[in-house]
Amino acid sequence: MPENAPVNVDGLEWAAARGMGALAEKMGLEFTEFSVERCVATMPVEGNTQPVGLLHGGAYVVLGESLGSMAANLHAGPGRLAVGVDINATHTGSARSGTVTGVCTPVHLGRSITVHEIVVTDDQGRRCSTIRITNHVKDL
Repeated sequence: MPENAPVNVDGLEWAAARGMGALAEKMGLEFTEFSVERCVATMPVEGNTQPVGLLHGGAYVVLGESLGSMAANLHAGPGRLAVGVDINATHTGSARSGTVTGVCTPVHLGRSITVHEIVVTDDQGRRCSTIRITNHVKDL
């Protein structure tokens, strides 16, 4: 963990205190695990679909960006801010019902740049989307 990262911080408590933002809350995201090394969140399919009943591609991206940006900010530590500068998503499956789960792991945790990969699966464990986000970390 970098020298500026919060020490002895419970990730779920930190995330709850920070909040995930109005959009993520409207979409029903719930964090279930939160640390610098691994973040997990779920999101219901219902209410987040496109006209043909599939989970909207943008909903996958909201889940991925919420996880990746929050993880980057936990890594950044006090007095620093991580902001997204690039995101991409490849959708390889479609969820129609139930819940999807995003698992976020770091690819690179630097002083000024972080890269995270988020794998989103459906209730049957099938991969639906793979998202990569790059965040720039700067001093407040």
